[in-house]
Formats: sequence, structure tokens, C-alpha cells
Amino acid sequence: MNIIGIIGEYNPFHNGHIYHIEKIKEMFPESMIILVMSGNFTQRGIPSILNKWDKCEVALKYGVDLVIELPFCFATQSADIFAHGAISILKKLNTQYLVFGSESNDIKKLTQLAEISIKEPLYQQKIKDYLEQGFNYPTALNKAFEEFGIDMITSPNDLLGLSYIKEIIRQNANIIPLTIQRTNSYHDLELVDSISSATSIRKAVIEKKSIQNVVPKEVYGLLKNATFTQNAYFPFLKYKIMSTEDLSIFQTVEEGIENRIKKYIEDATSWEDLVQKIKTKRYTYNKINRMLLHILCNFTKEQANQWKEIEYIRVLGFSNAGQDYLNQIKKEIMLPIITTFSKGNSKMLDYEKTITSIYASILSEEEKRKFIQSEYQTKPKTSD
Repeated sequence: MNIIGIIGEYNPFHNGHIYHIEKIKEMFPESMIILVMSGNFTQRGIPSILNKWDKCEVALKYGVDLVIELPFCFATQSADIFAHGAISILKKLNTQYLVFGSESNDIKKLTQLAEISIKEPLYQQKIKDYLEQGFNYPTALNKAFEEFGIDMITSPNDLLGLSYIKEIIRQNANIIPLTIQRTNSYHDLELVDSISSATSIRKAVIEKKSIQNVVPKEVYGLLKNATFTQNAYFPFLKYKIMSTEDLSIFQTVEEGIENRIKKYIEDATSWEDLVQKIKTKRYTYNKINRMLLHILCNFTKEQANQWKEIEYIRVLGFSNAGQDYLNQIKKEIMLPIITTFSKGNSKMLDYEKTITSIYASILSEEEKRKFIQSEYQTKPKTSD
């Protein structure tokens, strides 16, 4: 049996994700699929429009065998840190293949780029030089590649895939990366056919447009009354910014941008409006969203420095095959396997309770109480 790893946010789970899983099953008929999944907040620095338990249930229904939560301290950071956490988990679980969506679908080129970026000292210096000139990281990365005579890669999934391959190399993981051709643009803002981008689906949900044709029926039902939208958290973010003297203590808040945040927070009318006001050429929208999320969630540079490696494996759900596999290999895994939340196992895990409370802060008091209790009381989800 082949052990296949996938990494996802499922924000929200849509028809493209079903296509991804089905293609894996075509490639590997005898396989077990392990998903490393962001929890209630994501790498783009925004809340997950579906909570992690709902995402887990849908993933299991459509063919995933084992769902592992990627901790917040990895899930909401740059592509390289995100990839480090996810690949670390897949390596611990003896994953044989990593299959990810790619715009170029050129694994040879992505592997070549990964090797250059790790093994070529001059490349690293070039990136540093371009960053010092004021370019954002994706632009600096590509300008450095250009100096080595390599075509630029600008597509988000290719850039993320590059980070995955770099981590496989760095960790000397016995994982073979493979790609599946993406069938739509990550940047699409409008719904397209039956497979649309997660960005366009979130936009349609907020605008109260029908998404019935682009998500499975289970997700359609869950999103009819979507609550967890970015702007819903803005009052909490505004209070946090205005009541904190030194914003530079928070992770990813750097190079004086805290002064711009303080300058514009009083006049900003929404989370999106604040992002627009403080945006500069040096910062991508995602990077600004991440720093604002880290302020909201009180995620400090000190914590980030303490939590650089995975401390546990938290199981959100499994199929019968996934449960059997976990039982087979658990003695080989040197980290705690968490199936029921309890305080004290790890400070990194304890922090997830705080994150759940913040995620639930926009709910009514009764809903909030039940949601926070679910962090302690929910056992791993199972497939029917």
C-alpha cells in the first residue's frame, strides 16, 4: 500500500479538492491518503470560513484516510515555515509520496529550483540583496533565479510546491514529490464552471451568491450561514492594536511597519481597509494579513522562536484504514500522538486552545461556550 501525503487548508473544501483526491486514487489505486491541514486560521492570514472539525469531516467523506492538524505557529506563517511544519509531520508518518497541485506541472524544474536555492550560496546572497532593496520575498526570489538564467515562477501553488521540495531536501525525507496540473487560476475572483478557486468561493459566500455548483453538497449546507469571515474580527483587531504599546513584539511585524499600523488604525473601517492603507511595495497582501492575524492572536516573536519544530501529532480524524495505519506505526513515532486534547502535553498545544477561543470570539455567548468546549470534548472524526 502506498502512503500518500497531501497538504491543504480547505478554505473551503471544493470540487477542485475532490478532483485532487480522485487523481491521486487513479495514480495509486492501492493507497492511503494522509492530509496535513491548517486549523481555524490559514497561511494567507485569514480565518478558515469552515472550522477545522467540519473541514475534517468533509475530507474524510471524500477519500482522505488520516487528518492531522498543522499547528497555528506553522499554519499561519510564510511558505517556508508552513512547509517545514507540514513536511516534518509527513516524514514522521512515513509518507512515501507528496502530491500537490501545480500550475506548471513541471516537477523537474521545481526540483532544480529547490536544489539551487538550498545549495547555491550566491543565490541566497542575491535574495538578501533584493530584499534590502525593498522587494518583497516572492519578487526577490524570482529576481535571484533570473540571474541564474532560470525563468520566473509566479504562480502561488508552484511557489508553495517549491517550499515543499526544499523542505524534503533539507530534512532528507524519503518522500517523492509529484504534481497534479491545476485546472483553474488561484487568483480567480469570480466563479468559473464547476471547479473554481477558493478565493472566488469565499468572495461569493460573502456576497451571498450561489456556490451550489462549485462545492459538494455538504459544504454548500455548511456555508449557507457562514460566520467566520475576516472582517468579523476587525473590532477585536482594532482594540488589540490600539491597546498595545509595542506591536513589534508580534511575529512578522518588522521593519517599522508597526508605525504604519498605528497611524492608520483609527481611520480604518474594516480589516481589508486597514490592509489597503498600510500596503507598500515591500509587503504582499498575504504578509500583511499574517502580521495582523499574529497581532490579533497575540503570537509573539518569542513564541515563534521557541516553537520551531513540531512537538506532537494531533489527529483530527481517520477512516478505518487510517486508524489501522496509525496503530501500526505509532511505536515508531517519537512524538506524542494526540487524539484527545488535554492541557499540559505541550505549550504549543495549549496555545491552540487560545486560538480556538479567539476564533470563537465572534459567536454568541452560548455558541462560543460550546465551540470552545469542543476543543476538549471532540474525539477524532471517523468516516462512515
